[in-house]
Amino acid sequence: MLESRYGPRMWATARACGLSEADAADAVQGAWLRLLEHLHTIRDPSGIGAWLATTTRREAMLILRKERPGVPLPEIVPGDPDPAAAVLEADISRRLWNAVSGLHEPCRTLLRLVATDCGNRQVAGRLGVPVGSVGPTRSRCLERLRTLIHQQETVQ
Repeated sequence: MLESRYGPRMWATARACGLSEADAADAVQGAWLRLLEHLHTIRDPSGIGAWLATTTRREAMLILRKERPGVPLPEIVPGDPDPAAAVLEADISRRLWNAVSGLHEPCRTLLRLVATDCGNRQVAGRLGVPVGSVGPTRSRCLERLRTLIHQQETVQ
């Protein structure tokens, strides 16, 4: 699941650094290895995507330094926007919300509410359903969304 979520961004980051496909694979693999080594230090799981992108960029720079000694490399500044990653993120977001729009009610509204951090009580109130049914309904809706996205990816 982590690979499908963050892998494309990591690959884009490595390739944006000017690495060949083989070297980009090494940088991405190195970043996954660093994650495993530092998993116990990660305090905020929501920051894993940014951590992986930064680590991939650092791994890419290490590879470039080995290949091109003496050639000045761009400085790595944490938080620098990565244009390739931004394009990928925007595309993934667009495809996700297009898929959500393709769902029937109540899934479409429920997932939009969940995305805005509404609690179960608020979601239940907006949908007019018991609070206890929100969790199971959300699970079913997410499964429908996964199926829909998988079908769309298979067609492309």
